[in-house]
Amino acid sequence: MRSDKKIFLDINVVIDFLDRSRPQHNSSVKLIEYLTLNNYEICISEDMLTTIYYISKEKESVLKFLNFIAEQWNILHFGKETIQWAVAMSLENKQDLEDQLQCLCAQAAACCCLITHDKTFYDCGMTIYTAKEFLTEKIEQT
Repeated sequence: MRSDKKIFLDINVVIDFLDRSRPQHNSSVKLIEYLTLNNYEICISEDMLTTIYYISKEKESVLKFLNFIAEQWNILHFGKETIQWAVAMSLENKQDLEDQLQCLCAQAAACCCLITHDKTFYDCGMTIYTAKEFLTEKIEQT
């Protein structure tokens, strides 16, 4: 059953949160603060952990943050079937494999939406927001 309090973060939102020099840093910080304070279940895929670590310059800080993620967030697994399905869909639709995997992962976990800063993220039939769009909608609802 889908939960309105279960969201999936694309890797760019997490990287934006960690890197102060990125244009979407402030909106990502506000988003993660909002989600945490309002008891949202934050989901990411397991492949993000190694990617975030690999591209980071501040290895020790990132390791501490990854430890926080492991304790507080829901880390989702792809599994062989999801990977095969995403590869097939990527080949068939000429879509980005990472987007396909993230979307299938979010759908399988019954997330209510996916939050990304990728303007060309694959439309996979679920609600997709930027951090700013998500926050604007939630603030307007209160």
